[in-house]
Amino acid sequence: MRTVFNFGLLLMLSFALMSSMCSNDDDDGNPNNNSQQIAAMNDIAQSGSWRITNFNDSGQNETSDFNGYNFTFNSDGSIVAANGSNNMTGTWSITDDSNSSDDSISDDDIDFNIFFSVPDSNNFEDLNDDWDILSITATKIDLIDISGGNGGTDLLTFEKN
Repeated sequence: MRTVFNFGLLLMLSFALMSSMCSNDDDDGNPNNNSQQIAAMNDIAQSGSWRITNFNDSGQNETSDFNGYNFTFNSDGSIVAANGSNNMTGTWSITDDSNSSDDSISDDDIDFNIFFSVPDSNNFEDLNDDWDILSITATKIDLIDISGGNGGTDLLTFEKN
């Protein structure tokens, strides 16, 4: 009987020791904090007007749907797409998405979020997503989205005017 008690006590101590050794990666001191990188990306996006030079929707090149539109990413979180006779207004943000609830390759990704409140039949609805950033420079923003539903890959490129 004493052996069973000692084994049980040893087992409980082992579990307690193992659980105390685990760390929480969501601490404020997380080395994967992307706030400086996000601030720099926000500055780049807000630095002028942009045009779409590539929009590939699951293998279909739909770049021409946005010909003539200039996109402005405003500091108040609004996005304006204007082509001289038509203005589309939506919202945008760059966020740290440190969770696995989206379709990204990495759990520590940064999302470029775009949303236009338009009907499904409107071309701008295709831009609505939490895009993963492939690369961002002073003159080019490359985004990707891998659809969770059908596994299709969408590519979106903005180039500075």
